[in-house]
Amino acid sequence: MDTSPAAQAGSGSPHLDEDERSQAAQHSAPAALVIHEVVREEGEAELQRAPSAVVFSGFAGGLSLGFSFLTLALIRSALPPTPWRPLVAGFGYTIGFMLVILGRQELFTESTLTAVLPVLVRRDRATLLAMLRFWGVVLSGNLLGTFVFAAVITPSGIFSPDIYAALVEISHEGVSQPFWPTLLKAILAGWLIALMVWLLPSARSARLFVILLLTYVVAIGHFSHVVAGSVEAAFVVFSGHGSVGDYLFGFLVPTLVGNTIGGVALVALLNHAPLVPELRGGRSE
Repeated sequence: MDTSPAAQAGSGSPHLDEDERSQAAQHSAPAALVIHEVVREEGEAELQRAPSAVVFSGFAGGLSLGFSFLTLALIRSALPPTPWRPLVAGFGYTIGFMLVILGRQELFTESTLTAVLPVLVRRDRATLLAMLRFWGVVLSGNLLGTFVFAAVITPSGIFSPDIYAALVEISHEGVSQPFWPTLLKAILAGWLIALMVWLLPSARSARLFVILLLTYVVAIGHFSHVVAGSVEAAFVVFSGHGSVGDYLFGFLVPTLVGNTIGGVALVALLNHAPLVPELRGGRSE
């Protein structure tokens, strides 16, 4: 017998007929176990995708997230230097994430939740290796896309001096922080992005709002995201305002570690652990 809230919605009311009870069930929030299975099945499908498909989708995701950096700079360049400018410009950062998530493109920080759940359920070496292989392929595709996007927008003359100055200013902010603050902010970013993936199955028509809200928090908090931030850090290198060392050690290493910790430890484990008894068959009938 299904005892989930979705199954029981409206079932105890004598005032509803069968069709109305079905409608009530459809509009109720899905149980945590249902969300877990939706996300896990998505992760299973990702682990079974051909590497060529994953790398191309990841490449597209890296290109799309470049628009977060560019749109942020476009809005910032048009605003006066006031304390509220980051609050308005931060909406530009959400554009790339909308393109990636609604366009169903691969994103590394999403996979820190989806690809991990099959490992937590199966707990075998083969699934772990499949997850690590998937991570490597999707991250490579993402970063390659960010390099291409940064290279395209780097040459002078493409944008006005104000916009180019905003691009330089934002990119410097992404690589100028010390290692540990960058890592801690990256943990928060990984947490929020993976949590967003967890929320989307129950968001229904509010999917766009959930994406906008959580990625906006990442933007105004200056939380480090390994893919969106890679466009900024690569722009520093390509424009001659920084070195490869700045990219690797000022951005990539602490951000990659932090995003992974945030996605895996703070979301996948915390949302998986409470459901272990039900997943093992301890659910009451």
